[in-house]
Amino acid sequence: MNPERAKHALRSPTGEARAFCYVYVLRSINQPDQTYIGFSRDLRERFHRHNQGDSPHTAKFRPWELVSYFAFSSKETAIAFENYLKSHSGKTFAKKSLFSQFRNLE
Repeated sequence: MNPERAKHALRSPTGEARAFCYVYVLRSINQPDQTYIGFSRDLRERFHRHNQGDSPHTAKFRPWELVSYFAFSSKETAIAFENYLKSHSGKTFAKKSLFSQFRNLE
């Protein structure tokens, strides 16, 4: 594991370094009704790639701002949470809890 990544690592019960897995929520700055939910092991790099236009799903709505992120020590738990946020009830939760500071989101 590289030193930069090790700064953001957890230790397993055996003392082995484990990196976080992130679920993140983005909001388009120019089109605030456009949001994106994603998963990454390297949040900074992934956010940069979204704003560079490297992702076909988000390129047309850039620039993006990071609304919220969640760190998990388990990839499986992170993916399950990402899937929840993309579900109907998860979208309702995100709209009420994560985007409540923004107006005009429908």
